[in-house]
Amino acid sequence: MSLSTVAGARLVARKDLRIEQHSRVALAQMLPFGMLVLILFAFALDPSRDVLTRATAGLFWMTVLFTSTLAVQRAFAVEVDDGALDSIRLSGISAASVFLGKVSALVIQLLVLEAVLALGVAILYNTDFGGWAMLVAVTLLSTIGMSAAGATYGVLVSRLRHSSTLLPLLLLPLLAPVLIAATKGSEVALGQEAGQSWSWVALLAVFAISYLVLGVVLYRPLLEET
Repeated sequence: MSLSTVAGARLVARKDLRIEQHSRVALAQMLPFGMLVLILFAFALDPSRDVLTRATAGLFWMTVLFTSTLAVQRAFAVEVDDGALDSIRLSGISAASVFLGKVSALVIQLLVLEAVLALGVAILYNTDFGGWAMLVAVTLLSTIGMSAAGATYGVLVSRLRHSSTLLPLLLLPLLAPVLIAATKGSEVALGQEAGQSWSWVALLAVFAISYLVLGVVLYRPLLEET
């Protein structure tokens, strides 16, 4: 990876994060939505406390899926409305830089959201977190995989009329194996299921690398078509 690619990716990521800093969409929309989902699950399963405890990892990652879809939609809706995608194409920044910058910004936003949601899980579900190294690895690799897939499909549907409906339909099949592996790895790390969580970490690494490579290869033609 050349220095120009890294510099371009840093520039795009900084731009996206600055837009989020000024708009505060994550604070005003995605975070309350995610916390509301966790609260609804807590009330729905509270009579069966054992079920709630066993389902903690799955409920957490399902909530992350919902909020990540909103984050991806927001990241591209702003640029389509303001014509920023056209400006990016004319700026001379490579498509790989744009993709990696988008992924980096999404990863940072989602990690912040996940940290707050994890705090909500600890309070609402009375979860005792353990296996921190494994949990951090699972969370980081899952977030990279989701962000890479989201950035690829986000630009694909950005100019379509029903993009808000199509994006979840396209993302769910691609993210299903990531969410399954993240849930299983988290369950093992939390001591809720026996097994080797590092095997799930390795699988998540394969997904993350595959989606990153796929995005770098496909982003140029996708960006030119939008």
